[in-house]
Amino acid sequence: MAVVVIGSKARTPEGEKTMIKNVYIYLVLFATLMMTIGGSVGAFMAVADIVAPIPYHQSFEEFKQYGLDKPEFDKKETIEKAKLSDTELRAKYNAIVAAEKNRQIDRAKNSLIKSLGWIVIPLPVFVFFQRRLSSSNN
Repeated sequence: MAVVVIGSKARTPEGEKTMIKNVYIYLVLFATLMMTIGGSVGAFMAVADIVAPIPYHQSFEEFKQYGLDKPEFDKKETIEKAKLSDTELRAKYNAIVAAEKNRQIDRAKNSLIKSLGWIVIPLPVFVFFQRRLSSSNN
């Protein structure tokens, strides 16, 4: 709607070219700014996941019982689990918790790299078109 109003004020062919050029530049500026903002939000969320990864949700008691109630899936593993002491089970549980934490941190690092791409790639385009707009207004 605003483009129609602006377009109705520009009557000369040179004015029409300038108006279309300015609308194009503003659209590019808007799109690249939105990409950069989205990348910044994604990067912040990824850093938050690196600092405080999503915790492992299975308790030690659930871990101890998992598999013991369902011997039909893997009888050999169930028998081995039944023979393990609490300290050995606790060590396995802690290893799984640590592995899950590392997996969450690795996913967050991957997400951070992807989010930085949404900042680094559109930002030079934004700066270029912003300078072009300011130089055409002078």
